[in-house]
Amino acid sequence: MGQPTHAPKEWWRSAVIYQVYVRSFADGDGDGTGDLAGVRARLPYLAELGVDALWFSPWYLSPMKDGGYDVADYRAIDPAFGTLAEAEKLIAEARELGIRVIVDIVPNHVSDQHAWFRAALAGGPGRELFHFRRGRGPQGELPPNDWRSQFGGPAWSRLDDGDWYLHLFAPEQPDLNWAHPAVRQEHEDILRFWFERGVAGVRIDSAALLVKDPRLPDFVEGRDPHPYVDRDELHAVYRSWRAIADEYDGIFVGEVWLPDTERFARYLRPDELHTAFNFSFMTCPWDARRLRRSIDETLAEHAPVGAPATWVLCNHDVTRTVTRYGRTDTGFDFATKAFGTPTDLVLGTRRARAAALLSLALPGAVYVYQGEELGLPEAEVPVDRIQDPMYFRSGGVDPGRDGCRVPLPWTAEAPYAGFGSRETPWLPQPVDWSSYAVDRQQDDPASMLALYREAIRLRPALGDGPLAWLPAPEGVLAFTRGATVLCVVNLADAPAALPAHTEPLLASGPLHTDGSLPRDTAVWLRV
Repeated sequence: MGQPTHAPKEWWRSAVIYQVYVRSFADGDGDGTGDLAGVRARLPYLAELGVDALWFSPWYLSPMKDGGYDVADYRAIDPAFGTLAEAEKLIAEARELGIRVIVDIVPNHVSDQHAWFRAALAGGPGRELFHFRRGRGPQGELPPNDWRSQFGGPAWSRLDDGDWYLHLFAPEQPDLNWAHPAVRQEHEDILRFWFERGVAGVRIDSAALLVKDPRLPDFVEGRDPHPYVDRDELHAVYRSWRAIADEYDGIFVGEVWLPDTERFARYLRPDELHTAFNFSFMTCPWDARRLRRSIDETLAEHAPVGAPATWVLCNHDVTRTVTRYGRTDTGFDFATKAFGTPTDLVLGTRRARAAALLSLALPGAVYVYQGEELGLPEAEVPVDRIQDPMYFRSGGVDPGRDGCRVPLPWTAEAPYAGFGSRETPWLPQPVDWSSYAVDRQQDDPASMLALYREAIRLRPALGDGPLAWLPAPEGVLAFTRGATVLCVVNLADAPAALPAHTEPLLASGPLHTDGSLPRDTAVWLRV
């Protein structure tokens, strides 16, 4: 199908990419679940927002035991979302509007309803495609090793015949054996399948977890290499994938969580992935020194391989930005996704607006999670409506991720805030959700939606040069990108004087009458 002819070849280096969590974006058929028809109807909204591409969380056939990240068939769209023909229409319609489509692939595991795993349960050679082992203990009653699931509990489940199988996530998500050539061939075929349908790229879930030590040893803290994270053998997989992407002028973005910056950069070598998510920026508290250090380290780790950085404030796995920045504690706990406890939504919104201008001013690509452009806070989901397996596997200790996945509000006066449902949506919306609706923000120049639209429109004015920090007071970030526009962000406790300029282009909030920059405010200045 090709790509838009008017766009630069390496569009992904500076793109604004919008994450669509289909189940919660817009409901086109009224059954309570978002779908492709809902997305297609809202494509003009996304075009007006000004984004360059859409990244879709998994839309494939799935039992939805982990929000679609348990895939039963990569070549079929889940009936709750629509059909393959609708997906092809969406890709084509988005392309006509100048918007590319990026799909999600989950190579570490499949659903326990996948044809391969159903065959494996029947016994025979199919088990070689997964990690099946006899257990330890006199009767094999103990797991083969001590690995723990990312969702809590052991990473092994036992079958009635006594064998155990590995799942680094939920039991319904058995891990594939990437040492088997059939696993590699199948995923290469899947990539071609979607590139042939016109997608511009692929986001790789849990990209550093695929390959396991064949001995499956017990985990020892600090042992190098890790038994299942960042194994050297993984790079051969991505080199083979890159060759396929290059045939279609496609791109990859990897979900790579690694503390070692040198090893992280290896995934971004010219013959591997094009980009990878930057999580240090997203998880930074609202603190000037720590944000600057995160920005500097991110740019430094990408520089040796010539890859662009990526910037993101939120995604489908993390507490929404308004709520995070409205909490007073600066510590981040990945186990509970908590940034403190008390939440001031006025403070959080002010900081989220400033953070939007900061992230959109940085060199590289920016990802915007659906609803961030509306200033949505984290929703409180009643316990009896929670669906996230992280909540159940942790015994309720981890609140789960449903709070950032609640269906979007489109029309304030419509049922369910215009999400499109005739019946209760799959996750309930808060009672005040209509106050964030698109139609209430559409023509309000002071709204979060207006801020995002204008920032994305003006973003090219910042230039495409390297970031250069400017002298600034304690608690203030100021930099330029080589053009005649500066970005200044005040994270200090008091107003800050602005550098000499000819005019403010865009501010996240009103400037003081004396021209100074209020606390928790960002501005783009023409000089």
